[in-house]
Amino acid sequence: MKLKFEKKEFDSNILKLMTGTTISQAIPILVSPILTRIYTPEDFGLFAVFFAVTVIIGGIVSGKYEYAIVLPKKDEDAINIFSLGFAINLVLSMILFLIIIILDDYIIIFFDDPQIRKWLYLIPFSVFFIGLFNLLTYYNNRKKYFKDIATALIIKSLVLVTVQLFFGLLNIASMGLILGEMFSRFFSNLKLFKNIIKDKALISSISLVKMIALARKYKNFPILNLPSSLSNTLASYFPLLVIPKIFAFSVSGQFMLAKSLISIPSSLIARAFSQVLFQRISENRALKVKNLPIIIYTIKKLILIAFPITLLIYVLSPIVFSFIFGKEWELAGEIAQYLSIVFFITFITSTISVVLISYDELKLLAKWQISYLFTTSIYFLLLFLFPIEFHEFLLYYILHEVIMYLIYFYLIINTVLVYDKIEGKND
Repeated sequence: MKLKFEKKEFDSNILKLMTGTTISQAIPILVSPILTRIYTPEDFGLFAVFFAVTVIIGGIVSGKYEYAIVLPKKDEDAINIFSLGFAINLVLSMILFLIIIILDDYIIIFFDDPQIRKWLYLIPFSVFFIGLFNLLTYYNNRKKYFKDIATALIIKSLVLVTVQLFFGLLNIASMGLILGEMFSRFFSNLKLFKNIIKDKALISSISLVKMIALARKYKNFPILNLPSSLSNTLASYFPLLVIPKIFAFSVSGQFMLAKSLISIPSSLIARAFSQVLFQRISENRALKVKNLPIIIYTIKKLILIAFPITLLIYVLSPIVFSFIFGKEWELAGEIAQYLSIVFFITFITSTISVVLISYDELKLLAKWQISYLFTTSIYFLLLFLFPIEFHEFLLYYILHEVIMYLIYFYLIINTVLVYDKIEGKND
């Protein structure tokens, strides 16, 4: 009966997040055919560079302490970890602003496009908003405010498309896409931040001494998880940064559109599974309950969801992209067909990857993520030395992704088996 109840609660929490994320993802999808006719592939290509840079840096700017927020038993410790991450985020974002002031000319020369200067100084602000959103999401996750997380995602999408449409109609090119991204993150943060400031007693427990003590206690997150997380994110967004140099900004824009739409199921479903799974694994470990049953249960559900989506993308994307987004986006449909294969394996593996964090196997996670960055870097370096045709590039890119994520999947499952044997007991 207990396992049945836990599954019911598990599915209920996932449903709360999925409801919000379904709406939040549906809004950009409905508007995207308009955006692809207002903005050119080159505009999306420039936006892709901004987006990639901010997501890469924004993912580490809080020192990865957001993962530690769900771990302490006391809320007092959790709020101090949040405050620690906030302080690190603020300081690093300010340092980034100074770095851009010093190196702006070199950055423009590297990408060989003066248009970059228009939005270069917006990067630190966007980075700060991303880091803050990660901290707020994990704090709200800890408190099981799944409905509020879902609402914040809806707010983010509404603001995103409104701003992008408004500036797009004013013919402000890629700047409209960038401003939409920034404003959307700002307003979604406001929603989640209310759940923190409403608890005055908890806010009063924040102290520098506690923050320093907790920084030491959870030092493995910035020391081990941060480099590995940076490696993983950098490798994931490598194409958006390098394709403009190897091919063109327009090709990068096509790749971004395809990858963004392919990623929607992951944002819609996998993110919800992952957040709830992370909370459940931590809970099970505290109760000395084996986690393999809930992992298997999750994987089965993910496969049932991923397979039909993969099949539909592979068969329909070349036709659908051209019809919905316009003739000039035909290449994006072909790219999506290739990426559908990657989607299947990453959809499942990335969702359950929180296992390694839950078990504090940060060294193992770091080894895989650094290996992933290394092999990705080698691949793109070879492209600079030995240029190939774009479709051939896609074929080798997919082969690399599938091999690396199969290794990742094995490491995750093996970790669960080892720890269940050591510390678990039958439910």
